[in-house]
Amino acid sequence: MLTRIGGLLRKAESTDNAHEAEAFLAAAQRLATKSSIDLAVARSHVASRERRSAPVQRVIPIGEPGRKGLRTYVQLFVAIASANDVRCDVARTSAQVYAYGFAADIDTCEALYASLLVQMVRASDHYIKSGAYREATVVKVVTEKRLGRTARRTVEVPVAGVTARLNFQMAFAARIGARLAEVQAEVVAEETVVEPTGTALALRDKEVALTDFYRSTSEARGTWTGPQASTGHSAAARRAGDRAGRAARLGASPELPAARGRITGR
Repeated sequence: MLTRIGGLLRKAESTDNAHEAEAFLAAAQRLATKSSIDLAVARSHVASRERRSAPVQRVIPIGEPGRKGLRTYVQLFVAIASANDVRCDVARTSAQVYAYGFAADIDTCEALYASLLVQMVRASDHYIKSGAYREATVVKVVTEKRLGRTARRTVEVPVAGVTARLNFQMAFAARIGARLAEVQAEVVAEETVVEPTGTALALRDKEVALTDFYRSTSEARGTWTGPQASTGHSAAARRAGDRAGRAARLGASPELPAARGRITGR
């Protein structure tokens, strides 16, 4: 309510049309009276929020350089970030991610990542220990030399544990990204129904501010292409990872209940 009243006051004070200013001020006063909120308090609330509303850059540690499997960890964080209005640059070693966004959004990403990473690693460990991946095979290209010539042929070999783990975690991260994107779309749709013009303007302002900040701050060269399952593809492991991603708990993080506040509070 403070945000709504403050928004009306800001419109009243920024317009050059006296009739519009009077209408906005009257609307603010009606809401304030019904809610027993002082107009000065509402002005202070909005000013305080606007002082905080500036994008920031934050370094997110992923793991020690050289450690295997960091690319799927990065994929998980980037998937979460994409659904929370946070842009990312990835270090060449995949050991850290540079996150660009509003502080509250990055906080949300870190909280979700901390929970979902544990779930992803635990679920993939369980899948590998179960031995279920051994029932599948993967097609592999083999290079052979015959009579001075190099020949290539494809063979079916049992899926290696590292291949199964990578494919499992890639599918898990992809499913989490899809689920969070659905949540974001639902929240935006709800806000659009309640306050269509205000929501559209808030989202647009947020996007413009973030884009300008990213362009002026990022030193990235090229675009991160995501993890590559260079050791092979395992459909069975991906199906298992997708199921685990569907069952993962998104938790009582701020991302779900507070999404509405993040949009209208801009």
